[in-house]
Amino acid sequence: MTTHERQEYAAQLKREMNCCQAVVRAFADTLDMPADKLMQLSAGFGSGMGTMEGTCGALAGAIVVAGLRTGGNDTMSLSRKILPRFKELCGATICRDLKGIGTGKILCSCENCVRNAVLAAEEALETK
Repeated sequence: MTTHERQEYAAQLKREMNCCQAVVRAFADTLDMPADKLMQLSAGFGSGMGTMEGTCGALAGAIVVAGLRTGGNDTMSLSRKILPRFKELCGATICRDLKGIGTGKILCSCENCVRNAVLAAEEALETK
Protein backbone atom coordinates (compact mmCIF):
# COMPACT_ATOMS: atom_id res chain seq x y z
CA MET A 1 0.00 0.00 0.00
CA THR A 2 1.37 3.42 -0.90
CA THR A 3 1.48 6.22 1.66
CA HIS A 4 -1.34 8.04 -0.13
CA GLU A 5 -3.49 4.89 -0.18
CA ARG A 6 -2.81 4.35 3.53
CA GLN A 7 -3.72 7.99 4.26
CA GLU A 8 -7.02 7.69 2.40
CA TYR A 9 -7.78 4.33 4.02
CA ALA A 10 -7.22 5.88 7.46
CA ALA A 11 -9.51 8.80 6.59
CA GLN A 12 -12.18 6.33 5.50
CA LEU A 13 -11.77 4.32 8.73
CA LYS A 14 -12.15 7.54 10.76
CA ARG A 15 -15.82 7.55 9.81
CA GLU A 16 -16.26 4.31 11.80
CA MET A 17 -13.83 4.69 14.71
CA ASN A 18 -11.75 7.18 16.68
CA CYS A 19 -8.69 8.92 15.22
CA CYS A 20 -6.14 6.77 17.02
CA GLN A 21 -7.87 3.56 15.97
CA ALA A 22 -8.08 4.74 12.36
CA VAL A 23 -4.32 5.40 12.17
CA VAL A 24 -3.35 2.17 13.91
CA ARG A 25 -5.81 0.13 11.86
CA ALA A 26 -4.51 1.65 8.62
CA PHE A 27 -1.13 0.08 9.44
CA ALA A 28 -2.58 -3.31 10.45
CA ASP A 29 -1.07 -4.98 7.38
CA THR A 30 2.40 -4.06 8.66
CA LEU A 31 1.89 -4.98 12.32
CA ASP A 32 2.18 -8.34 14.01
CA MET A 33 -1.01 -8.04 16.03
CA PRO A 34 -4.62 -9.03 15.34
CA ALA A 35 -6.93 -6.18 14.28
CA ASP A 36 -9.20 -6.64 17.32
CA LYS A 37 -6.23 -6.20 19.67
CA LEU A 38 -5.11 -3.10 17.78
CA MET A 39 -8.59 -1.66 18.23
CA GLN A 40 -8.52 -2.40 21.97
CA LEU A 41 -5.01 -0.96 22.38
CA SER A 42 -5.95 2.31 20.69
CA ALA A 43 -9.50 2.71 22.04
CA GLY A 44 -8.71 5.19 24.82
CA PHE A 45 -6.71 7.70 22.81
CA GLY A 46 -9.48 9.20 20.66
CA SER A 47 -10.68 12.77 21.17
CA GLY A 48 -7.53 13.87 22.93
CA MET A 49 -7.61 10.93 25.34
CA GLY A 50 -11.35 11.28 25.70
CA THR A 51 -11.26 14.86 26.93
CA MET A 52 -10.12 16.95 23.94
CA GLU A 53 -7.53 18.32 26.38
CA GLY A 54 -4.83 15.76 25.52
CA THR A 55 -2.68 14.87 22.57
CA CYS A 56 -4.52 14.27 19.31
CA GLY A 57 -5.53 10.63 18.96
CA ALA A 58 -4.19 10.47 15.42
CA LEU A 59 -0.76 11.55 16.66
CA ALA A 60 -0.95 9.02 19.49
CA GLY A 61 -1.80 6.37 16.90
CA ALA A 62 1.27 7.23 14.85
CA ILE A 63 3.44 6.79 17.95
CA VAL A 64 1.75 3.46 18.76
CA VAL A 65 2.49 2.29 15.22
CA ALA A 66 6.14 3.32 15.60
CA GLY A 67 6.41 1.35 18.83
CA LEU A 68 4.80 -1.75 17.38
CA ARG A 69 6.81 -1.62 14.15
CA THR A 70 10.12 -1.34 16.02
CA GLY A 71 9.30 -3.67 18.89
CA GLY A 72 9.73 -0.69 21.20
CA ASN A 73 13.35 -0.18 20.16
CA ASP A 74 14.18 3.41 19.32
CA THR A 75 10.53 4.47 19.53
CA MET A 76 11.49 7.64 21.39
CA SER A 77 13.68 8.88 18.53
CA LEU A 78 10.88 8.12 16.07
CA SER A 79 8.48 10.05 18.30
CA ARG A 80 10.84 13.01 18.15
CA LYS A 81 10.46 12.92 14.35
CA ILE A 82 6.72 12.22 14.20
CA LEU A 83 5.51 14.88 16.65
CA PRO A 84 7.12 17.96 15.05
CA ARG A 85 6.17 16.77 11.55
CA PHE A 86 2.55 16.30 12.65
CA LYS A 87 2.57 19.77 14.23
CA GLU A 88 4.02 21.27 11.04
CA LEU A 89 1.28 19.63 8.95
CA CYS A 90 -1.65 20.25 11.32
CA GLY A 91 -0.73 23.38 13.25
CA ALA A 92 -0.96 21.87 16.76
CA THR A 93 -0.77 18.59 18.66
CA ILE A 94 -3.55 19.06 21.26
CA CYS A 95 -7.04 18.00 20.21
CA ARG A 96 -8.87 21.10 21.48
CA ASP A 97 -6.44 23.40 19.65
CA LEU A 98 -6.82 21.42 16.42
CA LYS A 99 -10.61 21.60 16.70
CA GLY A 100 -10.66 25.31 17.55
CA ILE A 101 -12.29 24.89 20.97
CA GLY A 102 -12.14 28.31 22.58
CA THR A 103 -10.86 30.06 19.45
CA GLY A 104 -13.47 29.06 16.88
CA LYS A 105 -10.66 28.47 14.38
CA ILE A 106 -10.34 24.85 13.27
CA LEU A 107 -6.70 24.18 12.43
CA CYS A 108 -7.14 20.68 11.02
CA SER A 109 -10.13 18.37 10.54
CA CYS A 110 -10.05 14.91 12.10
CA GLU A 111 -9.78 13.30 8.67
CA ASN A 112 -6.78 15.46 7.82
CA CYS A 113 -5.20 14.83 11.23
CA VAL A 114 -5.47 11.11 10.48
CA ARG A 115 -3.97 11.57 7.01
CA ASN A 116 -1.13 13.68 8.40
CA ALA A 117 -0.41 11.23 11.22
CA VAL A 118 -0.08 8.42 8.68
CA LEU A 119 2.29 10.57 6.60
CA ALA A 120 4.40 11.54 9.62
CA ALA A 121 4.66 7.91 10.73
CA GLU A 122 5.55 6.70 7.24
CA GLU A 123 8.25 9.35 6.87
CA ALA A 124 9.79 8.57 10.26
CA LEU A 125 9.70 4.82 9.68
CA GLU A 126 11.35 5.24 6.25
CA THR A 127 14.38 6.80 7.91
CA LYS A 128 14.66 3.94 10.40
